[in-house]
Amino acid sequence: MPVTVADLVANPELDLRLLTPDVPVDRPLSWVHVSELPDPAPFLQGGELLLMTGLALRDGEPVGPYVRRLVDGGVAALGFGTGLGQDAVLGELVAAAAAGGLPVVEVPRGTPFIAISRGVSAALAADEYAAVARAATAQQELTRAALTPGAPAAVLERLARSVGGWALLLDAVGAPLEAAPAAAARRAPGLQAELDRLRGMRAPASAALSAPEETVLVQSLGSGARTRGFLAVGRPGPLPPADRHVVNAAALLLTLRMEQSRGLDSAMAALRAALLRLLLAGEERTVATVVVELGQQLPAEPLHVLVLLGTGEQRSAAVDVAADAAAHEHAPLFSAELDDALVLLTPAAGPLPERLGVLTTRVPGAAIGSSGPVRWAGLADGVRQARQAAEHGRGRGAGIVAFADLAAPGLTALLDPTATRAFADALLAPLVAADRAGGDLVHSVRVWLAHHGQWEPAAAQLGVHRHTLRKRVHRAGGLLGRDLDEPGARAELWIALHPPGTD
Repeated sequence: MPVTVADLVANPELDLRLLTPDVPVDRPLSWVHVSELPDPAPFLQGGELLLMTGLALRDGEPVGPYVRRLVDGGVAALGFGTGLGQDAVLGELVAAAAAGGLPVVEVPRGTPFIAISRGVSAALAADEYAAVARAATAQQELTRAALTPGAPAAVLERLARSVGGWALLLDAVGAPLEAAPAAAARRAPGLQAELDRLRGMRAPASAALSAPEETVLVQSLGSGARTRGFLAVGRPGPLPPADRHVVNAAALLLTLRMEQSRGLDSAMAALRAALLRLLLAGEERTVATVVVELGQQLPAEPLHVLVLLGTGEQRSAAVDVAADAAAHEHAPLFSAELDDALVLLTPAAGPLPERLGVLTTRVPGAAIGSSGPVRWAGLADGVRQARQAAEHGRGRGAGIVAFADLAAPGLTALLDPTATRAFADALLAPLVAADRAGGDLVHSVRVWLAHHGQWEPAAAQLGVHRHTLRKRVHRAGGLLGRDLDEPGARAELWIALHPPGTD
């Protein structure tokens, strides 16, 4: 237990006398300091027992401001050495200290200040040793708990008991896995913002949430790029350093436990990738049997296909987010890697496809595309459509891009505006140069193409004879080095004349 003024007064060897009986004396002491300065506060850190003989007040220094400076500086108590010629100020000092809530003890001449310093130092050392010993014992118990069946629950129960608070283990998505006590699981929603912040950092990372009534420590679990879960621990008041060591030990044990499953995760990922290739080959019945053995089921057709393009870390995070969404909706989900993409299969009907929209915020930076409803026989087409949509959305920050939406804005929506404008400027440069000399070629070709190469209506719109228009178009083809009777040349010229962003 921390040493207090009450402990010192109770020590008969020190012969101290409490002069402020109405002031609480249970505040822990951080150290003992001797100073006769009029203002020693700048040299203190708070929580000290300040010893003095009154020399600071011998030149008429006001007692009230002196006491206020000590209180504002965080001094825990004042010890006044008597019998050294400054006792005249003691009564006034005690009155001011009592009014300011500062305990004062009388230190008789027969008690050296060094004796008090040694006593407090020894008590602090003993308290620190006891805390270290408790932390070591707790770490040993945590290690034993980690080796028992149902280890995470046992570790959390021992951890919560050790810190005198609660402990919560969450998966990579932020869903509770274990809680001690069970009511601690209700704290998960309030931690999501902090989990999102830690998820963007390389594990392990931690954050402390301090409030007057409680301190909460949150740590990400994992090693390297992938966060495999989170540990949250809270207790009333501050979390002492020894307890923080215990929390760190628990986080390490839980991380080791989770990392042990990495090999199994890799094997399962390889199995699911193989099952997806069988599904693409039309072996839905065979795969369904294997998936049932894994304790899951394939979604019913028609299917909704999502393809996510991103880093390995983003794909791993997406698997966790999608699994959480499927569990929330009680809907079947099949996920597997295909080359450098993650493929997610869900029922086209029901709320799950819409709920998976959370992927855009929970896995920032990934490109996601979706197909239209497909049957198992058309799964390959669905995957191709979803991948094309994801490729279109890559780098555009467009959320989930649906394959059906690719055709809605027309061909120019698929073109890069910068590259297309550069192409148009280069292709049309000869015509633009000719127009500066009065050729009127660009406008004539645009109108001619708008009329599908029909001479009469195009010439009528331009207000010229059809032979004049023919000459202009033939001249344009010669300047461009292209045969404008060819559909491909006309298509290129149309794009150049109508780049993205123009009417």
